[in-house]
Amino acid sequence: MKIVAVTSCATGIAHSYMAAEAITKAAKKAGYGVRVEIQGAMGLENKLSQAQIDDADVVVLSNDVGLVEPGRFDASSDKIVRIPPHEVITHPERVVESARRITGEAS
Repeated sequence: MKIVAVTSCATGIAHSYMAAEAITKAAKKAGYGVRVEIQGAMGLENKLSQAQIDDADVVVLSNDVGLVEPGRFDASSDKIVRIPPHEVITHPERVVESARRITGEAS
């Protein structure tokens, strides 16, 4: 499974990075490919290409603030999971659980 994610928090500092790390660890632990774009105080980091977004099985949006360039995700509306950054940080396994529900892998 390929997961792409975008993280951002209100200040664009700590929680954006903590959520990115939590998503990355949870996805890798499950054996999934993952790329995470951070929309923080430093701007866009690890910006996802349109091809990466289109090829993903699941798009995780973990944002406390509005997305930068939200139109990139319009065609992916049926595979988007929205999980707030604090929930990703405290319960990273929910990213994998939600991804499995989206793709039909959940039992």
